[in-house]
Amino acid sequence: MASSEQLSPEQLSTAAERASPAQLSFSSSLSSPLSPGQPPPFSPVDPQLYERDYPRLKSWGELRQSVRSTRRLQTNLANKVPHNFTFAKLETEQGTRTRLYFLGVPENLKENSLMYVDVPNEPSSEVSMLPWQPLLDSFHATPYMCQYSREEQMLRERKRVSAFGITSYDVDIEHRRFLFPASNSLYICTDDNMTEQAVVPEEVKSQCGAARIDPKMCPSNNSLVGFVSSGDLWMCNLKDGEERRLTFVHKGLSNPAEDPMTAGVPSFVVQEEFDRYTGYWWSPTFDQNSDGSRTYRVMYEEVDESEVEILHIVSSTNNERGVDHYRYPRAGTANATSTLKMLEITVDSSGKVKDTVVERHLRESLQQLFPHMEYLVRADWLPDGKKVWVQLLSRNQQWLILALLPLEFFSPATSDSATNSHGESATPPVYLLLEEHSHIWVNVHELIYFFPQTRPDEVGFIWANEGTGFRHLYHVTASLSPDQAQMGMEVETGGSGAQEITHKAVQRCGLTEIRQLTGGQWVVIGKPDMLWVDETRQLVYFMATKDTPLEEHLYVVSYMDPGEPVRLTELGYYHQVWMSQDCSAYVSVYSSVDTAPACMVYRVANQTSRLIAKLLEPPILPVDYHPPELFQYRSLSGYDHYGYMYKPHNCAPGRKYPTLLFVYGGPQVQLVTNSFKGIRFLRLHTLASLGYAVVVLDSRGSNHRGLQFEGHLRGRMGTVEIEDQVEGLYWLAENVDYIDLNRVAIHGWSYGGYLSLMGLAQRPDVFKIAIAGAPVTCWTAYDTGYTERYMGTPSANVTGYADGSVLRYASQFPEEENRLLIVHGLIDENVHFYHTSMLINSLVKACKPYQLQLYPNERHGIRQQDTCEHYETMVLSYLQKHL
Repeated sequence: MASSEQLSPEQLSTAAERASPAQLSFSSSLSSPLSPGQPPPFSPVDPQLYERDYPRLKSWGELRQSVRSTRRLQTNLANKVPHNFTFAKLETEQGTRTRLYFLGVPENLKENSLMYVDVPNEPSSEVSMLPWQPLLDSFHATPYMCQYSREEQMLRERKRVSAFGITSYDVDIEHRRFLFPASNSLYICTDDNMTEQAVVPEEVKSQCGAARIDPKMCPSNNSLVGFVSSGDLWMCNLKDGEERRLTFVHKGLSNPAEDPMTAGVPSFVVQEEFDRYTGYWWSPTFDQNSDGSRTYRVMYEEVDESEVEILHIVSSTNNERGVDHYRYPRAGTANATSTLKMLEITVDSSGKVKDTVVERHLRESLQQLFPHMEYLVRADWLPDGKKVWVQLLSRNQQWLILALLPLEFFSPATSDSATNSHGESATPPVYLLLEEHSHIWVNVHELIYFFPQTRPDEVGFIWANEGTGFRHLYHVTASLSPDQAQMGMEVETGGSGAQEITHKAVQRCGLTEIRQLTGGQWVVIGKPDMLWVDETRQLVYFMATKDTPLEEHLYVVSYMDPGEPVRLTELGYYHQVWMSQDCSAYVSVYSSVDTAPACMVYRVANQTSRLIAKLLEPPILPVDYHPPELFQYRSLSGYDHYGYMYKPHNCAPGRKYPTLLFVYGGPQVQLVTNSFKGIRFLRLHTLASLGYAVVVLDSRGSNHRGLQFEGHLRGRMGTVEIEDQVEGLYWLAENVDYIDLNRVAIHGWSYGGYLSLMGLAQRPDVFKIAIAGAPVTCWTAYDTGYTERYMGTPSANVTGYADGSVLRYASQFPEEENRLLIVHGLIDENVHFYHTSMLINSLVKACKPYQLQLYPNERHGIRQQDTCEHYETMVLSYLQKHL
């Protein structure tokens, strides 16, 4: 249950949520007599009062027109925002040229394409607006009728991609060669001399009958392209067009029970809950052989799902089979198992791939080396290509290890000899660099950077850790010598499930130095591509919430002589940043609650930044757009809580308005930030324009507030969140005069749908209506990775699972009609429709009224435009009639 899906089921662009600062509207301690223990008596709406406030209900057609107007504005705003930037340099006789590539929507078009701007080297007296130039010549990237293959659909779902056109690319920065998927195929192009003439991309031809996903160029030979097709790893040599299947584990059988193996692609849980979408890694280096040939290596993950339950889900109306099959491990059941293997590919001096590809296996499997580790959550190579590193996580996710695997630990699959690939009889050990333990859970992150080894018996790296309760950076030096003293590095004491690692092939490393680089009651953001290291100046750049939990900023600190981190981005905005490889420049897409996204380029020198160019000025918003107001209050829990408030348009003094509480409330998500909400949350603005007050709150359990704040949900999801939501609602009602506590609806999607149900069941005195989208209703039916992280296993937390099940509260739902609306996509492969069907069965047994809206061709997120339009119109109509 990843974060971005929860924010909006009908998101139009992956460019949303690039934000900025806001002013807090209110700030005080909670003193309202309307405490959760003493709610106001629920009473029906006075019809005369309703007619005075709303003289006429809008027709379905009028509501539909409001939705269409909103979506036009939403699309226009989203299409203006560039993203996925890459800096490249070219040395010429006139000096160094810098070109910035990115994804954006060309003028008068509707889909993303590769664009570029030429960036000045030095700031001028007047900062100029750089014109966007198309890199590609007249290229259409979206498949005909948007018909993606099932593999592409699943990857888009896991990554929460809803944009069209080119949505990702791989790049060889040195040679400015781009590889990208488009139109159900792969394409490649090269910007040779940084001319202003658009290039024509060349299709990478294939004999594969299925989609090619996760394409990546070999870092040391951009003519070698890897990809996954039909559950196996393939390679194409661009020099001669030769295509080769590298693994043969997936059979392509119609019966999934007989075809459980894949290579190069992670399992569902690893993608969905740990955000790892690749299952193979090219080595950054190659071996030069005496005959002039070169040997390249690729490590890959082989996944065995033979013990994972197969679920059968009704397929879309576009699928004649009628049923789709998915491997899906429900809480408490068996997960997929993974092992790492390696391939050695030799290319002769003419560029032709030799026939023999050497396959290497681990001498001891990961399960043998680390029997208590369940998940392979991260993996990659060290810079010299002589070792690989892995992060492994225990089943209860309270124990994580970081280990190094030497190349020699991979032995040829056809050899029984203990001799390694270099003819040496001794095999170096597997190095256990560090362990982390927590009695809450270990949050997996992307903050790791290995320095080039200067000594064979020592390795240094940047690492993030939550030992203080907040994620911070450390410079760690580990000795690979068995004689060094050992030091521990733990998230917290008291972690459960940790056991001694005793395998004879594993050497526990001594941590000779742990230098803390950052500290305080704020967090370093752990998302991908948010850590940059300047080895020349010994600086590390990172994103964090140091100044306010509502804004993300770029900071820099020395990793050799750390002091107070220096902020480089402007306060009052929420920033999303991309840096150049040499850390000399960065681009920021930033916004605030009342400022639409802007995009600027900065030069970095002496830990300061200077604006040198503009890519996007904040667009002028329509005069009738009213941004939400931020507010904060001190909760009875002792924490500061934050929220948004959308005031009804043309709000009359003294008049009470129906109120919608838009909720998520689960872990991994932060709804309330000082960022522009006119793209992702524009529907909430529409509600305000139609006379509703809209409230959004981040309660305990939400993201970026520290491990204790987030860990409030540990083992008891569904039983504590509504308390915080109601407390915030009552505080706001005491401080503004327009919220009608007799007419409050609660609405959310995914975890927000779950809490919408819990809100109506647990507090029917507070919430008149609940609209629950794609809700979890019983945690035993959700996946292992997410559920067990926060709840433990069903056998270890029987009470927590029972208390957190909506089914338990079926008899507590109100008996009045038109108070419960459930919405679900029938082909949802994440939160299956089974959740809603179980709830309906329980409601029927309890003889409780409900309404159900099904979308036969939608998955967990609503993607299709016609469905989005119907869904939003339906929500407005339901609220208008029944709130």
